[in-house]
Amino acid sequence: MLRIDLLVVGKLKEDYWRRACEEYTKRLGAFAKVQILELPEARVPQNPSEAQIAAALKEEGQAILAKIAPQSFVTAMCIEGQMLSSEQLAQQIARQSVQGSGQFAFIIGGSWGLDGAVKARADLKLSMSRMTFPHQLARVMLLEQIYRACAINNHTKYHLSLIHISE
Repeated sequence: MLRIDLLVVGKLKEDYWRRACEEYTKRLGAFAKVQILELPEARVPQNPSEAQIAAALKEEGQAILAKIAPQSFVTAMCIEGQMLSSEQLAQQIARQSVQGSGQFAFIIGGSWGLDGAVKARADLKLSMSRMTFPHQLARVMLLEQIYRACAINNHTKYHLSLIHISE
């Protein structure tokens, strides 16, 4: 069975985001052991300087790196990352499951993004879109896409049941 860790900076504040994440985590339970680790967002002043932002990113980055299992295939969610289709993500997970340990870490940074050290540790930098989304929504979208990838790899009908939007 796969092991999937979501390392996320910040907490879900609204109940509807929590319920959506719980639903996809529950569904993923058929395919993987899922763990969501919420890490604290570093505090920065109202109008932070570049140095204060860099210090916050470094602090968050160190916390993230400390939680990554050494054998994990690490995916950093970042806007400059590669965009994959659901099928390509499923192929990536299947390939790593066979070639690697079956352990995955998906990382969503805080308001200021991810520290360079986290991106350097990543085996894959992944972008959901060139658009910007709230981190709470990004977490739900990522869990849904991981679930969809597992459904594709396990030949269930879920991935066929929704509208596919192509370019």
